[in-house]
Amino acid sequence: MMSDTLRAVILGIVEGVTEFIPVSSTGHLLLAERFFDLGEGPFWKSFAILIQLGAILAIVALYFSKLWQIARGMFSDPAAQRFVIGVLVAFLPAAVIGAIAGGYIKAFLFNPWVVCFSLIVGGAVLLWVDQLELQPSQHDATAFPLPMYLWIGVAQCISMIPGVSRSGATIVGAMLLGADKRAAAEFSFFLAIPTMLGAFVYDLYKSHGEMTMDHAGLIAIGFVVSFITAMIVVKAFLGYVTRHGFTLFAWWRIIVGTLGLIALAMGR
Repeated sequence: MMSDTLRAVILGIVEGVTEFIPVSSTGHLLLAERFFDLGEGPFWKSFAILIQLGAILAIVALYFSKLWQIARGMFSDPAAQRFVIGVLVAFLPAAVIGAIAGGYIKAFLFNPWVVCFSLIVGGAVLLWVDQLELQPSQHDATAFPLPMYLWIGVAQCISMIPGVSRSGATIVGAMLLGADKRAAAEFSFFLAIPTMLGAFVYDLYKSHGEMTMDHAGLIAIGFVVSFITAMIVVKAFLGYVTRHGFTLFAWWRIIVGTLGLIALAMGR
């Protein structure tokens, strides 16, 4: 039987690898729970959300200089103020829908069938976007027009369906609205900070009474592993998509989703 420590390490790796690439970390964690006996029980469901903080801090560390400059200019620099407002505008649609429909989504959509179909459909969308002859006009993630930030936030709401991918929805939305691949990916990272931090705080508040010192140790392990893994993946991802696009991730989604459907059909 797999030890809890090993389980925490594996889930930390899955979170760190999949959170910021367009393949759906939630979908992969749900499939890992179903097919590999990872994450069974209420604690492990909370664990998957709580270790996202490690991935968030990886983005903060990688972009610390830029984020610090924006933070220093929040009350004096119009460009910094505008970007902060843009992030909040983009965050708002998901916050509203999550508050209204979060319980329904978890009750009815968090199942492996939905994940597998979403992975396949999302892969097809990535292949389609990669084949479009887009003419990007926005090359700086911190300087998009304010309406563009709002529409990217609306696109992010689609990712509440497990398997869609938060990063995938925001990157595709940004590219269709005129961003180049790198700027679209970078804004996806920036938008992840308030989105994932909100989910972390909410789940920690709900589940803190069930946590023990053993749980704290496991969360710390998952946190560190997800932080290190996300640091490595984000650096590699930006360079890769700028040169090669999203075809690799599209086929990854399609293959994983198809194998999942086959396993489910066989009664796994």
